[in-house]
Amino acid sequence: MLTQVSWAALLLVHIIPAVALFRPALITKLYRVEAASPLFLLFQHRAALFLVVCLICVWAALRPEVRQLATVAVGFSMLSFLGLFWAAGSPPSLRSIALVDLIGLPFLAFVAWQAFKPLG
Repeated sequence: MLTQVSWAALLLVHIIPAVALFRPALITKLYRVEAASPLFLLFQHRAALFLVVCLICVWAALRPEVRQLATVAVGFSMLSFLGLFWAAGSPPSLRSIALVDLIGLPFLAFVAWQAFKPLG
């Protein structure tokens, strides 16, 4: 049960950016990128990729056999952003996004431990 709760928490980390695919006004609200900007399309694509991460979280919550790959995918998403955020000097405009990913790390650590622990 704790594993499914942890996958649900990781789903919540990614759900708002994914919803921006269906509610493009969220892109402006979350990232301050206006619809007229050429970057807007890139952020819409980013939202689509977050939807994939959300689907992976749901799949992993339901199917134990995909949890290793799901852990790698979700972990790469979160850890790569945090690494890039830190390498860029921790831009204040992205601090809330980094904070949400940081809050998700204990859940990621738990599902990783569950997915990769030796059987026995």
